[in-house]
Amino acid sequence: MARKTIAALSAKGGAIALALLLAACAATPTGQQISLPVAQPTQPARPTAAQRENARILASYGGQYDNPKLQAMVEQTVDRLVAASERPDLKYKVTILNSPAINAFALPNGDLYMTRGLLALANDKAELASVLAHEMGHVIARHAAIREEQARQALIISHVVNDVLSDPNMGALALAKSKLALASFSRAQEFEADGIGVGISARAGFDPFGAARFLTDMQRNAELKAANSDPRSLDFLSSHPATPERVQNALANARQFSGPGAGERDRDTYLAALDGLVYGEDPSEGFVRGRRFLHPKLSFTFSAPPGFTLDNTAQAVLGLKDGGGEALRLDVVSVPAEQSLADYLKSGWMDNVDAASVEQVTINGFPAATATASGESWSFRLYVVRFGSDVYRFIFAARSKSAQTDRAFRDSVMSFRRMSLKESSEIHPLHLKIVTVGPHDTQEKLARRMAVSDNKLNVFRVINGLAASDKLKAGDKVKIVVD
Repeated sequence: MARKTIAALSAKGGAIALALLLAACAATPTGQQISLPVAQPTQPARPTAAQRENARILASYGGQYDNPKLQAMVEQTVDRLVAASERPDLKYKVTILNSPAINAFALPNGDLYMTRGLLALANDKAELASVLAHEMGHVIARHAAIREEQARQALIISHVVNDVLSDPNMGALALAKSKLALASFSRAQEFEADGIGVGISARAGFDPFGAARFLTDMQRNAELKAANSDPRSLDFLSSHPATPERVQNALANARQFSGPGAGERDRDTYLAALDGLVYGEDPSEGFVRGRRFLHPKLSFTFSAPPGFTLDNTAQAVLGLKDGGGEALRLDVVSVPAEQSLADYLKSGWMDNVDAASVEQVTINGFPAATATASGESWSFRLYVVRFGSDVYRFIFAARSKSAQTDRAFRDSVMSFRRMSLKESSEIHPLHLKIVTVGPHDTQEKLARRMAVSDNKLNVFRVINGLAASDKLKAGDKVKIVVD
């Protein structure tokens, strides 16, 4: 939840408020290559298409991840690949994104992006090179230009949600299907980019089998998270399908250049560059823990009503209850100090507000106001809370209004409070730590050191590219997740 980008979005009218809420729930930036456009701040000079897309990407993926050591390794890898490519004249710029999502993509001008989540999943330089070379293949084959057109067409997708707002679950499903249709348009091109990428990697001296290994690990990572089968949670695989067929194709491409074991992998150097990498959510942008949302930088926290699943996006904190009959959105806006919160609720930022329901309240010592509003098929409970120099807006929506839902919404907003300095200072992001396997270490023993709440052993295996049958060898380097 980035402070400045949240303020760029507002809801005009009950239906539009719900559209924004549900559209974001349906298409949160958790790794999708094609996503709904994010509103951008006004700039004095008209930005180019590449500048607009770069700003959208940075806003959607947590901004740039600043790690000079890792950036230098990635740039050196790119330079080596460019020299071995069919187009050594092309210039590339690489940006590491501060996102736990598993994603990488390219713009037509040669801007390459990869998330720190993807870097955390890879296990050697050959796997890194396979991803970079694959994206360079899209640029060389001009696939990226076609994808840029697809991104523009994504504007049309947003209308799908508006058209089916009478059933938000159908709206989410229609949105997901539309996104899949756009992604499917480029799936055939993935094989072509794979072929180009494997060739570039091999000519640059990297192990050409890195692509097959990384695709396999990517698939295993997706299976690990398969418990969330919601069609709205599309990830990297929507546009980068790691099917068995694609893995077999990558293996066939690699065999054209060498046998297994040939080419550079340099696992130890790669892992050394990953040491200390932020793993998972970055608390500086706020993070979710069950029903609770915490933002140490902005010093606030709140808990969603029971049964809700929260998602932290660049635009807002979004929540959806199991079954889809209730939803919430939290964002932040600037309201002049001289304007009362009651007047703000009646100022027109949302239509159909019941003026008679407007009431000034206090929430944990902070001035606030509340009101109800109505839409075609939804009822809304609104709260605005003045916190420092900003105003936080809670939009709760229910298809079936009742005293019980209203009480749950009230209890949720009443949990909004300032975090103590001690509380904020004790929250740190998880990191990768590179450790040396001891003579008596096993997968199970090392997995117990992982600072993850669930599936410690499976997460350990996936991030290290290990099968259950693999034996660890003393002296090997492996990743663990630490607090």
